[in-house]
Amino acid sequence: MRDGIVYEIMRLPLHPNRGTLGMKKTALKISALMLAAALTVGCANTAEIEATANKAAADAAAAVSAAEAARSAADRAAQAAAAAQSTADQALSAATEAQACCEANRESMERMFQQSMSK
Repeated sequence: MRDGIVYEIMRLPLHPNRGTLGMKKTALKISALMLAAALTVGCANTAEIEATANKAAADAAAAVSAAEAARSAADRAAQAAAAAQSTADQALSAATEAQACCEANRESMERMFQQSMSK
């Protein structure tokens, strides 16, 4: 497209001896061709910019979706960790109670042994 415009500009008759009217017509033709070329290039660039903007918007939407999925997974992991901590706390409590019972039984057996030895 651009080569065609350059070719058209090169084909324009440039006759400096025709006077200012001829020069004005030639300048007007060149201006019209340059305007058409600029609009053509501008439209192509606008389409490219719009495509880039649409891709960026799609990428942003995908990033938001991925972030929401990651947050959901993190929330589930936090809930699982809280449940595991609760289970660990219950196990510690049961172990502490078992240790206390063991100590009480040992003391009781020690007293019984001492009583049997003293008789």
